[in-house]
Amino acid sequence: MAKGKTQYICSACGGVSAKWAGQCPHCQSWNCLNEGFAETGAGGQHRYQSLAPSQAVQRLSSILPEQVQRIGTGSDEFDRVLGGGLVMGSVVLIGGDPGIGKSTLLLQALAAMGQQGRALYVSGEESAAQVALRAKRLGLEDIAVDLFAEIELERIMSLIEQQRPDVVVVDSIQTLYSSQMQSAPGSVAQVRECAAQLTRLAKQIGCAVVMIGHVTKEGTIAGPRVLEHIVDAVLYFEGDTQSTYRLVRAFKNRFGAVNELGVFAMTDRGLRGVSNPSALFLSHHEKQVPGACVLVTQEGSRPLLVEVQALVDQAHSPNPRRLAVGLDPARLAMLLAVLHRHAGIACFDQDVFLNAVGGVRINEPAADLAVLLAVVSSMKNRPLPKGLAVFGEVGLAGEIRPAPRGQERLREAAKLGFGRILAPTGNLPKKGIEGLEIIGLDRIDQALSAAWD
Repeated sequence: MAKGKTQYICSACGGVSAKWAGQCPHCQSWNCLNEGFAETGAGGQHRYQSLAPSQAVQRLSSILPEQVQRIGTGSDEFDRVLGGGLVMGSVVLIGGDPGIGKSTLLLQALAAMGQQGRALYVSGEESAAQVALRAKRLGLEDIAVDLFAEIELERIMSLIEQQRPDVVVVDSIQTLYSSQMQSAPGSVAQVRECAAQLTRLAKQIGCAVVMIGHVTKEGTIAGPRVLEHIVDAVLYFEGDTQSTYRLVRAFKNRFGAVNELGVFAMTDRGLRGVSNPSALFLSHHEKQVPGACVLVTQEGSRPLLVEVQALVDQAHSPNPRRLAVGLDPARLAMLLAVLHRHAGIACFDQDVFLNAVGGVRINEPAADLAVLLAVVSSMKNRPLPKGLAVFGEVGLAGEIRPAPRGQERLREAAKLGFGRILAPTGNLPKKGIEGLEIIGLDRIDQALSAAWD
């Protein structure tokens, strides 16, 4: 048998190169070219069919937007991340570390959606007996879900076209392969082709497809980056596998808000939604401790209260450490420079450690004020007053800038019993909130004096 011709495929953009190089010539990414077999055939006409029947050119203003049809997943937290439920004809990609609960969550969702329509579970990693064992452990023995243990794409698509289910779960996309291609399952070409064909089929027959994706050691979904562009929504599981709680975040959603956060608790009966997630991210101290500050953050459309903890200690090396867990380490270094320049508090000879309680990741700049107050509290060994919460972005000039959705943050803090809020002046409400003292701030030095008044 003649040896197949090899080629090098970029895992970032999917570009093909005849020779290996350290940098992809198409997208300029480094160390991303992987060896694979060159595809010799076109693989049939079905590979290049359009997503919908051909139509004449229309004026955009004359097209009436259709009301999207959604299916409830049986979990309010999962529905929140999806934007209100699973949209018919959409394709969702969900990734996360092994054992974090991806298959468990989707099997529970299929059990609920199977009562509203026809559901199909395609298992490429586990046998039918293994999936049935998980369902029994979750108490889902009598669910109306069809199970198909198969990894060949053509057989899966034939079954979907015959049965036309409302929801299909593929576990996982990296295990599927197309017989029209020579490369092995999990290769860049196979993952891209299988995802594109499932997306085309979902759009044509109007069924919702949820694909589980493996993640790399960097935490991104394995395969070409174009995979995330093909699908309609990209969800990621966050959190430590050793912890009881799991976080599901939407990084892309064509039918809902981005950065929505769903909070789940792992129990012996599967994943259960947490109705009051702010209680998870707040530590319960017997008395106020130095270095702890409560932040009112915003995750999508949901306001959350998270405790930010800081530990400042004398450095024992020429290069003091700057470590942040759940927050941006680069932004921490910038805030320490602002603190020195505009408040006269130097940390150049101190190790600074920062942590967001509960394993949540905070990416918004409105956490700046909480970080600085926690650092100063730890450095001076002075706890912040009880019942105090803060939010606000700190600029390089020492100013405190307003944060988006300030009114929702204030109402959430008042609902959870906080009586005093330090907030940017631009977020002050026109009418006061009952039981809540709101102090407007313009500069970082004002925040330091107001915190301990």
